[in-house]
Parts: sequence; structure tokens; C-alpha cells
Amino acid sequence: MHRGPLTHFSILKAATVCRTPDRIADMKPAQVKPLISPELLDQIDVRVGTILSVTDVPDSEKLVALEVSFGDHTRTVLVGMKRERANPREIEGKQALFVVNLPARKMAGMISEGMLFDIGYSDRITPVLAIPETPVPDGTRAG
Repeated sequence: MHRGPLTHFSILKAATVCRTPDRIADMKPAQVKPLISPELLDQIDVRVGTILSVTDVPDSEKLVALEVSFGDHTRTVLVGMKRERANPREIEGKQALFVVNLPARKMAGMISEGMLFDIGYSDRITPVLAIPETPVPDGTRAG
């Protein structure tokens, strides 16, 4: 039972907590996609980066800007997680997987220089980060 004043945060948190287990229980795995060659898979550059900061993208209802360290450089990666997390800044300092060889893309007046590799969005469950089991150097390649 909830005690204390209801706030936007507590309502959002309660809705997320109540909804997620049902969606996980109801999720049916999607069909496996068509086969691709190892050479095609090898073209995708997935690397570990540390999320240094998470900032709001003012002209967007969904996007936040991640400043990510890849060891020898940093990049800005725009991610649609405003509605997925009560506090998007909770991922600051965490390592995650990113696709780094996509063309830069302008969204909501900002440039995104990669894509966060998350788990769950395509299956309509609350996404989680794809993270290394233990810390590795920023810029380490996956695959």
C-alpha cells in the first residue's frame, strides 16, 4: 500500500513496476530473423562505452542525450528513454554496448553519433541496457 503523497515520480514508478511483470510473462519470443552472412555481421561495429552524463533534449518528449566515453574519444548518442525510466540519469557511470559505425543522424535539433544497444524495446517490455559482465576498457569491441 502506498503511504505518503502521490507524486508524478511515485505514480510513474508504480505504473512501471506493475506493468513490467505482466509484459514479461506475456511476452512471446519473436521469430528468428532471416539468416545473414558472418561477413555482414562483421560490418557492425559494437563497442563498450561508459555513459558519462545524461541530459534532457529540450525539443523532445522522448529523447535524452548521452555523453559516452569510448576510451580515445567521446560521442553524443541520443536515446528515446524519457518515458522508459523514472530517472534516466540512473545510468550515468554505467558501461553499455553501442553501435558506433552508423551515419550521424540529426534528431530534435541535435546530432546523434551512434546507437545504444538495449534489450527489450522491440518486444514491448521496458528496455534494459546490454552491459558487460565485468568492467572492460572503454572502446572494447563486441563480437
